[in-house]
Amino acid sequence: MLAFLDQHGFDCYYMSHPAVFTCEEAALHRPPVDAVSTKNLFLSDKKGCRFFLAVTACEKQVNLESLSRQLDCLKLRFGSETHLESLLGVTRGSVTMLGLVNDTACQVELWIDSSIWAGQYFQCHPLVNTATLVFSKPDLERFFSLTGHTVRFFD
Repeated sequence: MLAFLDQHGFDCYYMSHPAVFTCEEAALHRPPVDAVSTKNLFLSDKKGCRFFLAVTACEKQVNLESLSRQLDCLKLRFGSETHLESLLGVTRGSVTMLGLVNDTACQVELWIDSSIWAGQYFQCHPLVNTATLVFSKPDLERFFSLTGHTVRFFD
């Protein structure tokens, strides 16, 4: 991941820390930069045919029933560990927007909470939960473009 970022000239803040598995644990190791601390949910439809990455702020909760309607999906559930690893190349506890670099076939739909998109900087893991990167919004937009992922928004 870091090689990809270097290759494409991304300039982001990097901070290593002990492994974190929850937003509460991550809060103990936040970089000293004003940035949205993101929570990433890897979801699928009931049949496991459609996959979604829903991104919001750590302090927010997502109502899956409401989100399901906004994504035009009958029923959302958490995606399987197998699909998480094969599509995003990460394990539970390390789910991140940057995992989209591994979704070369663009099978995962990216959905971001519209209320956090007003932020200028965003924290995310670099495919492992032992570090945090801080990206500017323009750099994240460029990352999504390079990986071929369209940003969609939910409320």
